[in-house]
Amino acid sequence: MSVLAQGDSEPLNGFDALVEYFERGCKPKEQWWIGTEHEKFGFFEKDFSPVPYEGEGGIQTLLNRLQQFGWNPHYEGDNIIGLEQKLPNGKNGANISLEPGGQLELSGAMLRTLHQTCDEVNSHLEQVRAIAQTLGIGFLGLGFCPHWALKDVPRMPKGRYRIIEKYMEKIQSQGRDMMFRTCTVQVNLDFSSETDMIKKLRVALALQPIATAIFANSPFADGKPTGYQSYRSQLWLHTDEQRTGMLDQAFAPDFGFAKYAEYALDVPLYFVHRDSQYIDVAGKSFRDFLEGKLPGLEGERPNEADWANHLTTIFPEARLKRFLEMRGADSGPWRQLCALPAFWVGLLYDDNALDAAWQMVREWSASDRNQMRQQVPKDGLSTLLRGEPLVKWARKFVELSRNGLKARANFDSNGNDETHFLHPVEETLAREQNLAQELLECYHGKWNGNVTNIFTQYAY
Repeated sequence: MSVLAQGDSEPLNGFDALVEYFERGCKPKEQWWIGTEHEKFGFFEKDFSPVPYEGEGGIQTLLNRLQQFGWNPHYEGDNIIGLEQKLPNGKNGANISLEPGGQLELSGAMLRTLHQTCDEVNSHLEQVRAIAQTLGIGFLGLGFCPHWALKDVPRMPKGRYRIIEKYMEKIQSQGRDMMFRTCTVQVNLDFSSETDMIKKLRVALALQPIATAIFANSPFADGKPTGYQSYRSQLWLHTDEQRTGMLDQAFAPDFGFAKYAEYALDVPLYFVHRDSQYIDVAGKSFRDFLEGKLPGLEGERPNEADWANHLTTIFPEARLKRFLEMRGADSGPWRQLCALPAFWVGLLYDDNALDAAWQMVREWSASDRNQMRQQVPKDGLSTLLRGEPLVKWARKFVELSRNGLKARANFDSNGNDETHFLHPVEETLAREQNLAQELLECYHGKWNGNVTNIFTQYAY
């Protein structure tokens, strides 16, 4: 939710223009890319407290010093709020942005192979570490901050977040915890046609709970176990039902770009961006905006950037923009940051793997999918689906993913194909224990109930 979208400033010409926006995302297979985003918590190594924006050792200083690696600053008013790379061809590359509570996010460039993706993650973490160490800062990949109270988490100076936080308070959801105390890993992948998009989105939605179970890594809150393996995922069940969930309508026979546009139109607005300012229109209708009837902006109609920004404020388990976003995983350690895109690329970018996955999930009912989604945050891989524990289902899909990666036949300089990025997932399934369960063992064992050990033993 952190990057302001760009687009044509001309007013959109009705509903068809919204649908056309998605249609322009279709690409031939040779132009498919891999985009990976990951978030992480910054903390002061001396006392494990969260890092504020301002001050000599704050996030503002970190962003300023990271420019020495060739990043260009991005400002909101006088405040640096992100960094971006310009590629030799003039197009935008990766960017670094701030989530509401100061979580640092890398939105990676669109890359061809998982080897490139993992090199990008490694380079980014090395750069961040080089600067952070001079400031006494460490970074932790975890789905939910294990130790800090909501009131202690700093607020970043970004106008959109003030509007969203105010709205979350108004609807009395757990959205503020989601905003300020969670971190995720996300994978962005392309589609070739509306038909291809539909199949990929359906498979992605059906399998998000399995990804959540495999990568569950957030069992703590406020210094204690929560009773959940992915507390981050549990929070999403109680954030804002108008813009979250399993998107059951994606499985209807008439689903496509137009139906997703209809769905998005019914999700309330948060803001409109005009003249470098965020205008609070939270809870109001994009349909009214499209007709020039938005209260406070009467006579003005949205442009492409408004539509693109609105789409970033909709949070189903898998999301459609001009590409597909898989959003179900907790943030985690370095190997997991490369394993998640491997899981999805193997399944969705190989025709045989995608077809086989679809044949398996098409038999699942909406009740199957939603019950799995409800239970996974607590029970993880032991969740039952049609009488079988999820770990058994997961092994089947990981094997399909491995076959898909093997068929891609992308090799690094040492002759390794992309399948080795699945090793962390395969290890998790072999021992039937995800990272959350590993952390809980430490907490109840060698840590003697002191969760702050996580900052020294699991930091990047």
